[in-house]
Amino acid sequence: MTIEIKAPTFPESVQDGTVATWHKKPGEAVSRDELIVDIETDKVVLEVVAPADGALSEIIKDEGDTVESNEVIAKFEEGAGGSAGGEEKKPEAQEEKAEEKEAAEPSSKGGEQLVNPAARKLADEKGIDLGSVKGTGKGGRITKEDVQKAEKAPAAAPAAAAAEVPVAGGERVEKRVPMTRMRKRIAERLLDASQSTAMLTTFNEVNMKPIMDLRKNYKDLFEKTHNGTRLGFMGFFVKAAVEALKRYSAVNASIDGDDIVYHGYQDIGVAVSSPKGLVVPILRNAENMGLADMENNIRDLGLRARDGKLSIEEMTGGTFTITNGGVFGSLLSTPILNPPQTAILGMHKIQERPMAVDGKVEILPMMYLALSYDHRLIDGKEAVGFLVAIKEMIEDPARILLEV
Repeated sequence: MTIEIKAPTFPESVQDGTVATWHKKPGEAVSRDELIVDIETDKVVLEVVAPADGALSEIIKDEGDTVESNEVIAKFEEGAGGSAGGEEKKPEAQEEKAEEKEAAEPSSKGGEQLVNPAARKLADEKGIDLGSVKGTGKGGRITKEDVQKAEKAPAAAPAAAAAEVPVAGGERVEKRVPMTRMRKRIAERLLDASQSTAMLTTFNEVNMKPIMDLRKNYKDLFEKTHNGTRLGFMGFFVKAAVEALKRYSAVNASIDGDDIVYHGYQDIGVAVSSPKGLVVPILRNAENMGLADMENNIRDLGLRARDGKLSIEEMTGGTFTITNGGVFGSLLSTPILNPPQTAILGMHKIQERPMAVDGKVEILPMMYLALSYDHRLIDGKEAVGFLVAIKEMIEDPARILLEV
């Protein structure tokens, strides 16, 4: 039975996607629900799994091809992929056909060479310089087979002959790879934010000792009480941000054309670094969450971002964003807005510094805070007041509980 493999249904905010990686070849045995292809969109990588036990009979959309929502990308033969003698040659012929199709549709250029997506992927994996590979495909295109031959060639050459090849001193090696769809979208949004908003950043510093002492005193009891949930710093900042946003509604608002949209809820985006780029999953209705719920959700979102398991819905929306460059050692930075939001809070590295306290010098764990905001909507007075409110709540955590 032949089954059509289709691209996932994309939400309205996503126009199309790109075939990123085929994990199975035509004729290769596949189990039900086994991953067969990744579809990369502007926001997330979507996985397509096998509908049944069987094998791909034909790949219609190659790596690098653009696909629309629910478009047919391959054909699947249920029950195929066995080891019957009469069937062994058919998958090979189909694979050759797929390779020919790849050669007919190159997706990128490296210098004067045309390189098929599958060939580029294999070259990246094997560390092979495409500049040294001779293309045998149509128009001199480099195919996957060309890269495979180049990989085997050095092994066949005598070791003595390899030692005689002169290496130019000070050789400057370059590697050209196409930008991923997600990275392109991130670049577009960052550029749009810098060009279409009146972005300004205000700074302050916060004494982290009260929070650190609180965490030290209660982390074991907190973890025991909340079924293993660890007490971190991000939960306190999310909690403080929620309370500050209630007081400064413009910081929680967004601009839609000539209208200002004031949100009666706090959906907090937490910026997370993933292997494919920066993503911002959303804590929905953070105002209704306790500290343990926040920590649980933040950890879960971070792990799934790392593994590429976030859904598009989980990264859509948000009324305010928090980013923590301190986990990478950043001491101070100016975070860029995440439109249509009008503000973003930047956390940084905790650094011990000498501070004047009641006329005496004390060594305290200090953190710089940065608030970037859209000056079209938020005045300096509101921005500074918002940041000071967060500072006061972090330095005196009881304020969070008492909402003062």
